[in-house]
Amino acid sequence: MSQKHHTEGCQVTWPRRFYDCTLNEKLLYSSFLLLAGLAYLMALAYLYTSYNGIDGKPGLSVEDVAENYYGNRSGTRLESALRGPMSGYIDTEHRNHVIEWLKSGTSEADYERIIKPIFAERCVMCHSAASGLKIPDLSSYEGIKQVANVDTGVSLHSLMKVSHIHLFGIALVALGIGLVFRFALLPDWFQCTLTLLPFIAIFVDIAAWFLTKWDPIYAYTVIIAGGLLGLSWALQILISLYQIWFLRCRMTIESGGTG
Repeated sequence: MSQKHHTEGCQVTWPRRFYDCTLNEKLLYSSFLLLAGLAYLMALAYLYTSYNGIDGKPGLSVEDVAENYYGNRSGTRLESALRGPMSGYIDTEHRNHVIEWLKSGTSEADYERIIKPIFAERCVMCHSAASGLKIPDLSSYEGIKQVANVDTGVSLHSLMKVSHIHLFGIALVALGIGLVFRFALLPDWFQCTLTLLPFIAIFVDIAAWFLTKWDPIYAYTVIIAGGLLGLSWALQILISLYQIWFLRCRMTIESGGTG
């Protein structure tokens, strides 16, 4: 009496590629990738305008990134804001007057004579209790004194708020781009590396924010991780767009005979 052993196995299937996608899928994937790429370019422009000039010099530098997180321990929060994100709201002459006042000791007499008219014209429309915005109140001498202290960079509370938003948001974007990129025809090691790299880069980038708050040397890590994120997304998007529209299935026909 013989027994038959039945084994179960997975059916061998080939992974889908971009040439297997319908026109509707190709249009969907292309639209998403193009908008994701545009959104990233806009994010880069926002970062440049936010960090540009924080160290008092034109252009974006490692020092700008370091001062954003670590602060300018030789200056004040108000000076850092006037040189950085708020520089577009006040002209150079008025900014120099305010910075000179900060460095001279922030006397109340000079505030009433010089600084108050400048802030009344340029700042208090938003920086006042009446605006309802959760930003420093610069409508009074007492309010200005609260930000005329040593700049220690962005607060830990703000870092935690921004970091969890970035982790959620960028993870979803990386997932969306990765789901499209999985149809690409590439060597397995290269495709897996490029798929995983954005997730590693954003983790390292955000971790480096907190490390830079402790030591400005980690500003280099912020820049390198951000560069790797952008490079990996650029490669995924460009490779996917190319293969969506130009990759063709190559049929290999093997012929053989029996004799």
